[in-house]
Amino acid sequence: MTTLTLPELARKMAGIDFTMLQTHAGGQIAGRPMSNNGDVDYDGDSWFFTMENTDMVREISADPNVALGLTGSKSLLGKPPLFVHVQGRAALIRDRATMAQHWVKDLERWFEQGVDTPGLVLIHVHASRIHYWDGEDEGEIVV
Repeated sequence: MTTLTLPELARKMAGIDFTMLQTHAGGQIAGRPMSNNGDVDYDGDSWFFTMENTDMVREISADPNVALGLTGSKSLLGKPPLFVHVQGRAALIRDRATMAQHWVKDLERWFEQGVDTPGLVLIHVHASRIHYWDGEDEGEIVV
């Protein structure tokens, strides 16, 4: 079994764009796909844009404990893909300067007015624990 450091795991995660963001929803667990928007220098923090009037924002406001699930692509040699599960706490950011730091032009597809889009919210997830499975290797990183 190989033990990865956070920077090593981050390099492996760099090619995975979409994650499943899971929140607590009235005694249930809700999930939805979210793009990391190319913000992949993973240091235990993840950033996602959404709109204020979503169930996700209401759920995070009520309970900031969230999880992220990521799955890589199967290798050319048939090796199982990288799987990553992140446990953390989410914060809702409405500060335009912070949003601008994580903004990429491709986001204009969904948010035409950029960081000035009315109702835009940035979700900041700070990991507390990351479990990964990489082929036959697995490990856990406490952040």
